[in-house]
This record gives sequence, structure tokens and C-alpha cells, in this order.
Amino acid sequence: MTENGSAANGYAHEDVERNGGNSPPPYDGTLTKETEVEEKPQETEEFDPWTVTDLVDKTKPWAELTTSERVQRVLWGYIFRQLLLLGLLYMFICSLDFLSSAFRLLGGKAAGKVFSDSKIFNNPIAGLMIGVLATVLVQSSSTSTSIVVSMVGSNLLSVRIAIPIIMGANIGTSVTNTIVSIGQSGEKNQFRRAFGGATVHDMFNWLCVIFLLPLELASGYLFRLSDAIIKSFHIQTYEEGNVKLLKAITEPFTKFIIKVDTKVITKIALNQTDPDTSLIKTECKKDGINGTVPCKFLFMNVAGKWDDWVIGLVLLLIALFVLCTCLVLIVKILNSIFKGHIAVLLKRFVNADFPGKCGKYGTGYLAILLGALLTILVQSSSIFTSALTPLVGIGVITIERMYPLTLGSNIGTTFTAILASLTQEGDKLSDAMQISMCHLFFNISGIILWYPIPFMRKIPIYLAKQLGNTTAKYRWFAALYLLLAFFALPAFVFGLSVAGWQVLAGIGTPLLVIIIIIVIINILQKKKPEWLPGRLRNWEFLPLCCHSFKPLDRIITKVFRKCKCCSKCSSNDSIESSSDDSTDQHEMYRVKPDV
Repeated sequence: MTENGSAANGYAHEDVERNGGNSPPPYDGTLTKETEVEEKPQETEEFDPWTVTDLVDKTKPWAELTTSERVQRVLWGYIFRQLLLLGLLYMFICSLDFLSSAFRLLGGKAAGKVFSDSKIFNNPIAGLMIGVLATVLVQSSSTSTSIVVSMVGSNLLSVRIAIPIIMGANIGTSVTNTIVSIGQSGEKNQFRRAFGGATVHDMFNWLCVIFLLPLELASGYLFRLSDAIIKSFHIQTYEEGNVKLLKAITEPFTKFIIKVDTKVITKIALNQTDPDTSLIKTECKKDGINGTVPCKFLFMNVAGKWDDWVIGLVLLLIALFVLCTCLVLIVKILNSIFKGHIAVLLKRFVNADFPGKCGKYGTGYLAILLGALLTILVQSSSIFTSALTPLVGIGVITIERMYPLTLGSNIGTTFTAILASLTQEGDKLSDAMQISMCHLFFNISGIILWYPIPFMRKIPIYLAKQLGNTTAKYRWFAALYLLLAFFALPAFVFGLSVAGWQVLAGIGTPLLVIIIIIVIINILQKKKPEWLPGRLRNWEFLPLCCHSFKPLDRIITKVFRKCKCCSKCSSNDSIESSSDDSTDQHEMYRVKPDV
């Protein structure tokens, strides 16, 4: 008898014993959980939504094209499409500038008023959250940092107190690329990758603050290190520190639309002007003319008639429309360009590692250096990471490669701040340089903490992927995340810290302990479920609303069902979800081959 026949008789004998000596019921061909048998187990490749494998080039070979088709391919594929992509990238960057101006008009005065009460900053937690909120409101870490430098130079703040605010500004500046990722919400897996690629920046910044802020409060290492460097060098004012590279190209167009005077926000923070002063610049300097002349830009005619918040709201709608339109068209063009052999070569070049263990280890550090250099070139970490987000969405750049590029952008953005601080004069110069150095060494410390060790490196990437998976399943979660991470949570913690240390400790400590316990239980549920009591091996004993977004999803779906576009997306999501559920059920019944 063959080996397979013996095995079959053995299984039959075991079935007879399990049925009390009775013969097993005849097999009707239906696969059940109890009958997990396949004659020839086949290995199936799991679909990884984070990796794009569809690289088939469906275009006609050049030799098969007619003359007219060749002319069309040259004109459209090699010339016009490239020019269109450059034009869309230009408008995309300009729309980010408009978005920043709109937020300044909407929340700049509020940010200035918050900064004007310098007594609040004696609480480092309050300073941290103000840094987050102010940077989100003005959409620029450079603006919020310059306000802090001015307050330090005016002796309203000390450098030691200003350090938590700089940490908060580091978090707030990452909101822009998270907003940009929402533009790819039309396709499920593109949105998953884009949102994960954008939020890996958020996760890194939040994790750095969680670990490094207590360390700074306990030891003051950032203050001591930056102070030692400033005292060891004789730093002089460099009037040409504000070097314009990319802005020299975009400013002619953005200044033609609107001009916002960010110095007014600083003056409001220093109590040097009326809090109701308009942020719109109406008087401009002109070469060869003493004094000022009326500014000329598109919104000038309504500058004195409309309030700042009205103009900001109109500009916000225009900026979002231009941003989303450019993003959709850029993604479509990139999808048409990066396919076939081009996609294979580009993905290999961008995501490849150098040969050998040392080479593989050093590739990430080269990506950090590249991210820093490119950010210095464009003079904005928001622009750099926002430009990379669509490439992560379409799968050209993996989230594992996006991570070191993002870390490099954090270093590059401090270089611009250092150059800007060199333009300060007198007593402000050393304080501005010290704050810039604190910002630089804070980001370097974060990289040392969260990149060299492979285990630590995976934590921000894992958290970002979890957010991406959640957003792919519930697309409204992206808006909820933005509201919670950049508005509600900072505002809530700021309110507790303003109420006093007793209130912050009394409410914050129990919440923090609960969060830590939940995180530990979640880890044990996945890694070591046998260590937990049977009831804690899953969260099914809790109400559904406590461990699932499904009840909230049903409510939101009902609210938006009247909208045809939303209902169409909802129906598509339902089909995808049901497909995923059926795949999961199939996995439950599949027999995995023994290894």
C-alpha cells in the first residue's frame, strides 16, 4: 500500500475512534472547520496592500506603432506630459502656500493672543500644546518659531521655557502632509499607503516628545548642549541669512494673489499692537522710493471691506480646491508614467539597499542625508513630505523608505531656521541661535532614539500602518484623526495644564495608566495570549462601540447616504469590506501545509 493510502487509513481509523467506534459520515465535499483536509495543499500568496506588484506595461512597443502614434507618444508622453507635471507641481506648492496664508488669516490673531500671555508658558506641558496649536493655526513652524525667538529676545520668555514650544512646533508642522494624503481617498489602497506615509512623520514627532520632553525637564540636556555651543563660538550677524531658493520661483505668483504680514502676529504676541490689527499687508516698500506705496494683489480690493477671517475662509476654499485638483491630476500622470519598466527601475533605485550587511544598514542613513539636503533646497519640510506623499500612495516609494526621508526633512528644516536666526541683531542673535540649536539637537536625539536600533525603528512604521489600515476601512477616520491629534487632544491637555498641576495630574495620570494597560494587553493578545486570562484574550466582552468603529461607521454612513458621491464611495467600501471578510473566512477554513 502506498504512503498516501496508509495516511488515509490512519485518518479514517482516528475518525472511527473519535466517533465512539462508529464509522464517520460520508464526506460530501464541503469543507468545514472540523474537516480541514485537502489532498494537495497549495501555498497561496497573501496580498500585501503596502506593496504594489502590478508593474505590467500594457503600452504598445515602439516597433508596432504607426507614424501618427509615434508622433503622439513623443508629443504627449515625452514632452507635454512632463511639462504638465511640472506645472501641476508648481501649482501644488503654491496651493500649500495659500493654505498656510489662509490658516494665518483664520487663526493667526488667536495664536498671537495665546503667545501674549507669557505666564502660561511656565508650565512646560502648556507650552508644548501651545506650540502644536499655534503651528497648526499658522501652518508654519518657521512662523511660530520666529514668534518664540522674538519673545525670548524681548525677555518675555527664557530659552529653557521656550524649548517645549519648539517641540510642539515640530509636531504641528506635520499636519500639512496629513491633509495632503486625504486627496488620495478615492482609491482604497492608495489612500492606505498615502495616509500611512504621511502619519509616519506624526508618529515619529509624537514619540520623540513623549520620551525626550521628560528627559529635558529632568536634565536640561538640550539647553546645556546648545548653550555650550553658542558660548564656544563667536557668532556674528549674517544679513544674507534669508536665502530664497524655491520661494524665489513661487513668490511672484503667491504674492500676486495675497500678501500676509506675519510680523503682525509677532507684534500681537509681544503686545506691541492692537489684537484686532489686520494681517493683510496693504503698504509695501518699493525700490528707489522712500517710504511705502499701496500693495497690489488680487485680494487688495476687499482687504479693508472684509474681515480677515472671511478672506481667510475664501482663500482656504480656493487653496483646498487647487490642492485637491492638482493632487488628483498629479497622481493620474504619475500612474501613467511610473509603469512597466520605468516603475520597476524607479522602485529598485528608490527602495533598494546597498549590498552586504553594512550596505543595507547604511542605506537608511543615506536616505536621511538625502531628505535633509532636499528639504534645505525647498526650504520647507511640509513641502518636501507633501510632495513625497502621492509617491507613497501610488507605491513608488515604500513607507519603510519614506521614514528615513522624513527624518532627514526634520533635520533640513532646522537648517533654514539656523540661517534665519543669523539675521537677528544684538541680544536676539545668541538667543535665536540657541533656540535653533535646541530644535536641531532635538531632532537628532529623536533619530538616535528611533532609528539605529531595528526594533525601535519599526514602532513608528507599525503605528503609521495601523492608522493607514484603519483609514482604508473607515475613510472618515482621517478627518477624525486630524481633529483629535492636532486640535482636540492638544486643546484638552492645554486646558488641564492651565487649570494647574493638581488637575493635570489628577485627570491625566489615570488616563495615561489606562492607555498603557490597554497597549500592554493588546500586545499580549497578539504575541502571548496564553499569558492572559481567557476573558482578556479579546475585547468581545465589552460593548461593540468600545472596541470597534462599526457602530460609528453606521451612523456616519446614514448621515452621508443622501449624497450620491458619498453613497457611491460607501457602497464601494461595503463591497471591498465584504470581499475582505469573505477572504478572512476562507482563511479560517483553509488547511495550511505542515512545515
